[in-house]
Amino acid sequence: MIVIFKHLFYKNYVGLSLWPFIILKDGALKDDMVLINHERIHLKQQQELLLVFFYLFYFSEWLMRTLFYLDSYKAYQNISFEREAYANEKNLDYPQNRKLFGFLKYF
Repeated sequence: MIVIFKHLFYKNYVGLSLWPFIILKDGALKDDMVLINHERIHLKQQQELLLVFFYLFYFSEWLMRTLFYLDSYKAYQNISFEREAYANEKNLDYPQNRKLFGFLKYF
């Protein structure tokens, strides 16, 4: 389910997945199939890690990488969940065909 809520986003961020919702900054983004696919990949990740563990691992990895890179945006870009989503966002069949725990390949 896609929800529009423009006040939730910081700077260049335009989409967020919070199972079972995809939250977008603007209604026009509903037509951006690459963005929607990116967020669907995150929904799959969240589902397989029972949501709580997804956010626990996501935050832990972001914190670890922020300390490593000393740059929070570069850390975000290198989180394994984001690397999997960015690498496969143009493959619209990926969410249906991805292997369980596919993000581990990007760790």
